[in-house]
Amino acid sequence: MVHSTPKNRYRTSVQLSNTVNMRLYPVFLSLKSRDCLVVGDGPNARRRARMLMRCGALVTLMAKDKPPASFDGLHRHLDRRFREEDPADYWLVIAAMEDVASNASIAQACQKHRTFCHEVTSQANSSFVLPAIIDRSPLLIAISSGSAATALVLSLKRKLDGLIPAAYAQMGELMDQHQGKLEKMIPKQSERALFWRPLLDGPIAQHASSNTAAHFEQSLEKAMAEYDHKVDAKKRTGFVSLVGAGPGDPDLLTLRALQLIQSADVIVYDRLVSESIVDLRRKDTQMLYAGKAKSEHSMPQVAINQLLVDLAIKGHNVVRLKGGDPFIFGRGGEEIEMLAKNNIPFQVVPGVTAATGCSAYAGIPLTHRDHAQSCVFVTGHLKNDKINLNWKDFHDPTQTIVFYMGLTGLTRICATLIEIGRLADTPAALVEQGTTANQRTHVGTLESLPALVEHRAVKAPTLLIVGSVVSLHKTLNWFQPDQSQADTTQSHFSSEKSHP
Repeated sequence: MVHSTPKNRYRTSVQLSNTVNMRLYPVFLSLKSRDCLVVGDGPNARRRARMLMRCGALVTLMAKDKPPASFDGLHRHLDRRFREEDPADYWLVIAAMEDVASNASIAQACQKHRTFCHEVTSQANSSFVLPAIIDRSPLLIAISSGSAATALVLSLKRKLDGLIPAAYAQMGELMDQHQGKLEKMIPKQSERALFWRPLLDGPIAQHASSNTAAHFEQSLEKAMAEYDHKVDAKKRTGFVSLVGAGPGDPDLLTLRALQLIQSADVIVYDRLVSESIVDLRRKDTQMLYAGKAKSEHSMPQVAINQLLVDLAIKGHNVVRLKGGDPFIFGRGGEEIEMLAKNNIPFQVVPGVTAATGCSAYAGIPLTHRDHAQSCVFVTGHLKNDKINLNWKDFHDPTQTIVFYMGLTGLTRICATLIEIGRLADTPAALVEQGTTANQRTHVGTLESLPALVEHRAVKAPTLLIVGSVVSLHKTLNWFQPDQSQADTTQSHFSSEKSHP
């Protein structure tokens, strides 16, 4: 017998103390063909009986009223009072009476017979709780706080419910169907885990986000065939996801964009992707910076196109992360043309483009019944000190014009619009680093805005909005960024350096 020293006893007490902090022991019960009892009348008791029946339990409903004919699958109905000896015949009991005292009596009887009991009116009398459930059978996610924070549990359930595609249910069934064959093919559990990872964490699973589980089945069977024939994993073609990161605020990411970022092997990102979005990646994700700024390219576009192909050929799950929307002045079309040419599988996930994101955060509606009946997106990029646009199309005062990359050419843009007939007092706004804590909205007219901006330290990216709708900014400006935070935050947008 080994005697503990005082020091060892102290360690033991600390360990026990930490263990007690977990109020409940989470467990999933196999109740198929096991007798369970639900006591109570009304929809509350029947709802719980149905849940047990879905698990294959042999459910006895003890209630005064006989359940309707549509209540299929019930093992039996007992029209009598609960007896103290009843729990001895059941694996678990749910006390769903309306009377608190009756429920407490049932729970007490269950305790005597060591039968697990859930008492709907009092957690203190229950030996187990019924959690909030996200059902993607055979995948089940149960959330519980031991009734300590029910509202928080329900809030978390709603969030997770939106993150988990409905097709995961089909994926789970397909995995179950192939499990036996896979265990024979790959006996070691650790090796099976390596087999599943590219399927579940990579692009194949992303197709399930679009409810295309049939594609998952095809990919699973292909992966099993390749493994069975000893195909080198390094020779398997990867996948590229062209993902819009939005204008900067990480809360504006789409759910699928977030899922892809967190499952990528490699992320190729540009200058317009905010640091707060980049930080959403897994810690083991390889980050490749491909930022481009005026007259300074970290990586030429041709090289970026080829990089995506090379990474996919090596079998990587690649996310090409682009600020805003990849198809609006993002050159995303050129990148996927290269992928298609090389037979690389890809998908495109749109993002909130800067025009809609920045204008919304600046309180400037791009269209308005009393101000603008149309809107046009154009690039203000200078080439050889010129902006090659069809300017005659922009003279209509009822049209809002949004210029991407308009900071450098601001003076020329405003002067040209006045030359083609736009009034000099037409409202114009330059939104600086929109949707982020660094956002500033500089408001003036076509005549006054260039001089106003010249005397302010404006940093890219910016978005120029021209039209009568800008006059609504003063009234509708709802977003007030924390300038104290903005002053101390180094904007990732204005940095050309590679992210570690």
